Amino acid sequence: MRSLFGVLIFICLSPFLAKSLSPSLDDDVLGLIVFKADVIDPYGRLNSWNEDDEKPCKWDGVRCNPRSNRVTELVLDDFGLSGKLGRGLLQLQLLHKLSLARNNLTGSLSLSLAQLPSLRVLDLSGNSFTGSISSDFFSHCGNLRSISLASNKFSGQIPENLGSCSMLISLNFSGNQFSGVLPLGVGSLSAVRTLDLSDNMLEGELPMDLEGLNNLRMISLRKNQFTGEVPDGIGNCLLLKSIDLSQNLLSGALPSTMQKLILCNDLVLSKNGLTGVVPEWIGAMRSLEILDFAENNFSSQIPESIGNLQSLKILNVSKNALTGILPEVLENLVNLLSFDISHNLISGSLPFWAFKLGLQKFRISNNEFSGSIDSALDSALENSLKDLLFLDVSRNKLSGEIPSAIGGFGSLQFLNMASNEFLGSIPASIGKLKALSVLDFSENKLNGTIPITIGECSSLMFLSLCHNKIAGSIPVSLAELTFLKIVDFSFNKLTGALPKQLVNLARLQSFNIAYNQLQGDLPAGGFFNTIDPSSVTGNPSLCGAAVNRSCPAVLPKPIVLNPDSTDATSGAITHSSGHKKMLSVSSLIAIGAAAAIVVGVIAVTVLNLRVRTSTSQSAAALAFSGGDDFFSHSSSPNGDSGKLVMFTGKPEFCTGAHSLLNKDCELGRGGFGSVYHTILGNGRSVAIKKLAVSSLVKSQEDFEKEVKKLGEIRHGNLVSLDGYYWTPSLQLLIYEYVSGGNLYKLLHEGSGENFLNWNERFNIILGAAKGLAQLHQTNIIHYNIKSSNILIDSFGEPKVADYGLARLLPTLDRYVLSSKIQSALGYMAPEFACKSVKITEKCDVYGFGILVLEVATGKRPVEYTEDDVVVLCDMVRGALEEGRSEECVDMRLQGKFPEEEAIPVLKLGLICTSQVPSNRPDMAEVVNILKLIRCPSDSHDELGDLS
Repeated sequence: MRSLFGVLIFICLSPFLAKSLSPSLDDDVLGLIVFKADVIDPYGRLNSWNEDDEKPCKWDGVRCNPRSNRVTELVLDDFGLSGKLGRGLLQLQLLHKLSLARNNLTGSLSLSLAQLPSLRVLDLSGNSFTGSISSDFFSHCGNLRSISLASNKFSGQIPENLGSCSMLISLNFSGNQFSGVLPLGVGSLSAVRTLDLSDNMLEGELPMDLEGLNNLRMISLRKNQFTGEVPDGIGNCLLLKSIDLSQNLLSGALPSTMQKLILCNDLVLSKNGLTGVVPEWIGAMRSLEILDFAENNFSSQIPESIGNLQSLKILNVSKNALTGILPEVLENLVNLLSFDISHNLISGSLPFWAFKLGLQKFRISNNEFSGSIDSALDSALENSLKDLLFLDVSRNKLSGEIPSAIGGFGSLQFLNMASNEFLGSIPASIGKLKALSVLDFSENKLNGTIPITIGECSSLMFLSLCHNKIAGSIPVSLAELTFLKIVDFSFNKLTGALPKQLVNLARLQSFNIAYNQLQGDLPAGGFFNTIDPSSVTGNPSLCGAAVNRSCPAVLPKPIVLNPDSTDATSGAITHSSGHKKMLSVSSLIAIGAAAAIVVGVIAVTVLNLRVRTSTSQSAAALAFSGGDDFFSHSSSPNGDSGKLVMFTGKPEFCTGAHSLLNKDCELGRGGFGSVYHTILGNGRSVAIKKLAVSSLVKSQEDFEKEVKKLGEIRHGNLVSLDGYYWTPSLQLLIYEYVSGGNLYKLLHEGSGENFLNWNERFNIILGAAKGLAQLHQTNIIHYNIKSSNILIDSFGEPKVADYGLARLLPTLDRYVLSSKIQSALGYMAPEFACKSVKITEKCDVYGFGILVLEVATGKRPVEYTEDDVVVLCDMVRGALEEGRSEECVDMRLQGKFPEEEAIPVLKLGLICTSQVPSNRPDMAEVVNILKLIRCPSDSHDELGDLS
């Protein structure tokens, strides 16, 4: 048997032995075993690699030539490996393909292609390699066909001898920290089809001589620091289909040679400093599907030749200095889905053709459009209105009334008509927009009343009608909008009292009614108990704590004794209205006695409350006093203490009551209570949740039954429940202590370079899915999925917390739950708002889907900008539909994530957030899908034929 020691000796002596010994099969086995010794394999993916085998051809990730039995391919993508790339691979002299993508390998790239002369495909993407590429790395690279170093941390300059790789077909160095200028040899890579150097720090001017790249299909240089003009030579790359030079410092006009690129589908030049006009010859590029010139300095008019681009799907020329009117020939763009000319100086009337094309996004905000929109909408065909999802005509000079035809946009999700000159009333047809989540009619001249039908916009989250002349009362139907979060009715002429039913809007975060003529008191409870005073100012007749004005007490009309009564057996009682009612002397005596009884009851109640408070505090102190007699494995309650049960071991709380009562030991607060950190006598840390739902908790028998059931659940991705403490007025749950903090803080409160990489995020998603699948297998619904309830242990493993607590309540009332977990903004499934729909495990699947999107994008489920509300699942869905999937992933990961994993993960998140519960997968299915995404089955590589 070969020993590892012998293997190491062999490798050390191999340079000398190579002179006298020809390569043998053993070289491959030994080389791979040494490679294995240099890496860490936490998931045991290399367990099949046995040094006793005579040949490695059946090892996982290894492929051999069937004739020679020599290793030709080593594909270890997504194996979870870490460590460094050792020199064992140098023994694989017939290796054609080396792919180690999406692991966590570190260190510098010490190998060179001269040491692996047969190598044709090299993929080290998605790791954490650092340092520069040695100047001789590309020497003897004549056989190399494909190389990807994407999504690492390489730095320094790209070696000059890259140009000697004459057979190179695909080059991807994106998502690194390469700097300096492009090597001159890049322009001579005549075989290259794909060139991706995006998301680096490259600078200087682009090579003017690009004629050598005559096989180029795709070039992406976005997000660098390139300067100068777009080179003329790019027009000679006649096979180009995709060009992305966005987010650089390019200037000047576009070269006319680009009109020869008649095969080009995508032309993205946004976020540069390009000048001049949008050229007339752009219409010659008839294959264009995406034309993005946004955020440049283009001026003059949009050329009529753009009407020739009948394959165009996305047109974005926003944030330039374009003028004039829109050419009518744009109605020829029959395949157009997204049209964005916002933030320019374009004038004229609203184009009638815009609503006949079947657009999904139409944005002309911040321009100088004028006139009425009636004619534009009236000319639209009914079957064209149903496709529009996003309509923004804000900040123009549009006038006239808002037509009732607006209700024809049945799929509309975003409607912004703010800052125009619209007048008249809001049409009742607005209620037909069931999918609408954002509605902004602010800063116009609207009057009339708020239509009752607004309550039929069941998906509405943001509603602004501020700075108009709207009168009347706020309709009660507004309380039916259960997803509503932001409301602004300020600076209008609203009257009447606020509907008390508004208190049921559990997701409400802002409700601005300042400067109206509202009166009466605010709704009592929920959001309105903590409403910002600035949101209610300017209403002289409004009362309540928020406006620092007490409301008049509601008392019965005064009763006085009539001194003129002549009845010897009765007294006359006179109401202020002048009507008389006679009460007997016995009645008066009874009233006096009742009053005395009421006073007595109040006094007794106050005393009882004091005693209860004292008893509760005493029980809490005793529970954590550290007394050995109290902390037995299962203590029975008595008159002075509660019952403590530990599922594992015998506890001893060495820190006493201080651990519970001192704020320094508080870890956080949630919908079901506060959590504190304490230490047992044996040094073990635990987390103690003090339940804040005592008044709703079941009886002791039912409570203990449910808690013991939760205590039986043990899974690596679930926070284990180790015990509990019970008194009628105090319930404590004792959990294992998870030291790494929660996912919310890691995602949203990190700073600098301290953020989760893609591998860490994927593992968190997968681990959380496994934990939820385990809960559902034991018939437990979590009810409160959110990133703050995903804890991370010291090994980076996720643990789902706060599960099963809803089972402690007497009834699973969805409105009680909503009020308890309203901090889970954006995670709650839509069926919570519908009494007729059963709450099932699919609610957890919905919350998990939102969590997946949150982890992948780094964005909160709902975010608010100065003039917009961004709903995460809607944003991701829109981006995927528009082919902007890469933009969804957390910008801190740009260029450092595997697209073949990230995009399926995003799509899985959207599937989990389906509005229809039955369309969501089970969590067990989610786990299997994630495993397939991480370890896809072998598929045909388009470069495989080259080996």
